[in-house]
Amino acid sequence: MKNIHFKNWKLLTAMSLFLVLSACKKSKIAEPIAPPVPTIGSNSKQTPTTNRMELSNDSLFLYAKEIYFWNEFLPTYDVYEPRKYNTSGTTLLNLESNLLGLVKAAAKPDYVSTSSYPKYSFIQDISTINPKPIASIPNEQASVDLEGNGNDVGIYAISAVGINATTYKLYIQAVFENSPAFKAGLTRAASITEINGTPIGTVTNGDIASSERALINSTIYANPATITLKGFKTDGTAFNVTLTKASYKSSPIYKSNILTAGTHKIGYIAYARFSNASNSIAALTSVFNDFAAKGVTDLVVDLRYNGGGYVSTAQTLTNLIVPSSATGTMYVEYYNSNLRNRRSTDPSILKNQPLLDDNDKLRYGSDGKVITYADLDYSVAGNTNSFSKQGDLKTVTNIVFIVSGRTASASELVINNLKPKMTVSLVGKTTYGKPIGFFPFRLENKYDVYLSLFESKNSAGQGEYYTGMVPDIDGGTDLGDYDWGNPLDGYLAKAVNVIAPGIKGVISANRLSGVTGTKSNVSVSVLGNFENDKEFIGMIEDRPKIKK
Repeated sequence: MKNIHFKNWKLLTAMSLFLVLSACKKSKIAEPIAPPVPTIGSNSKQTPTTNRMELSNDSLFLYAKEIYFWNEFLPTYDVYEPRKYNTSGTTLLNLESNLLGLVKAAAKPDYVSTSSYPKYSFIQDISTINPKPIASIPNEQASVDLEGNGNDVGIYAISAVGINATTYKLYIQAVFENSPAFKAGLTRAASITEINGTPIGTVTNGDIASSERALINSTIYANPATITLKGFKTDGTAFNVTLTKASYKSSPIYKSNILTAGTHKIGYIAYARFSNASNSIAALTSVFNDFAAKGVTDLVVDLRYNGGGYVSTAQTLTNLIVPSSATGTMYVEYYNSNLRNRRSTDPSILKNQPLLDDNDKLRYGSDGKVITYADLDYSVAGNTNSFSKQGDLKTVTNIVFIVSGRTASASELVINNLKPKMTVSLVGKTTYGKPIGFFPFRLENKYDVYLSLFESKNSAGQGEYYTGMVPDIDGGTDLGDYDWGNPLDGYLAKAVNVIAPGIKGVISANRLSGVTGTKSNVSVSVLGNFENDKEFIGMIEDRPKIKK
């Protein structure tokens, strides 16, 4: 899984930074604002230069020294020497090496010694952002972004499940709505038997034959421009489809339905990502109002593949779920002490970051000056968020979240928000572990840098789940052998059992197809997970507050 992913300065007025803060939007770049020059620590080695790469590496370091959550653990400019990352590689590779060096120097949860990338902070080349869904344009950025734009064949991930000593089934784990795969009628739990004319399904020495593994990796995993697949849909009918990579607009909701287990009416929703308001809010509100109209008594929220997204959308989902009795603080965002305590007169590199309006225009204060991110409120009081109930579902107090190692950031925020107010249970695998959020700043008018900026905690002061949230019930292996909302799915079966222990014959009022049954104990083994997953992992704060 690709994680698109995770004070000391001078002479910066000579740097052509072209920086702007955008809340994961494609922003027009305003004229850079010349900042004052703070003097913190030793930077005798930061000599004048016109080298673009050296200036960008300087800028990355200097921003981190002011705004990185663990900035107090970073060395001085002279000790760190950011220009040493000015190598012969591409600009992006140099900046990524610099970023890894920074998180390594801080030696906090953002750094994982076994990884060549930070766990949380990352840099994105904005030229690779998915195109709007108006044409089929090949692009290296796969999966669906936080605006709902997809650009691939639409298969999220697959798993190879051993059936016996000599055969396996290759299951699709998820399909994005409106993608080529979706339009061809493929869903989660459809099984693939042939790829580009080559049959698959053979086990050799307890594993997938090397030739078949290579075929799978070079086709589905590699996100090809075109792929031909044969297999069987969940209803047993055969399919033979050719999928051509295309751009499309996709809903973040995989599926929703209602399960009846004894006296319990369980509302189930599988949610893919915390996309922006226009892509998520109406869809989520419709589902939860439908739950209310049909008398739902309990909830199962399936976040097993949800890597996060916008904090504002996470707050909305929290307010749709929580009972009306929930009031007061929902969660607090804590920035580093520098930002929390800074005065408006303090020198700040953030004066280079104009706060743009929704039309990407400069915003001006009552004094006629351009508002910048140095003018924002980073205090605890200014970043305390309260419950405000939304939607018609008002009395549910029992909820189970289905989670996995791909469940991250904004997903974990919702879970943590609800813990003090509801009976919350987790089924699945330990989550990713990301109680950190960010907003981007821009380098060279091309690279959005997402540094870990703030830590979130709920109303009970709970947070710091850097190693992940451990489930109450281990879900075992996510096989992908049943569609979303099917009570025979291994994770969902265990989630239902938490709410209604021992109930047999759970009935699903699925919006697409009804199923009834109980999970049987079938001896299977997962021979490999092939993940074509480049979904976003993170928590973006997109509601800047101007300091009063």
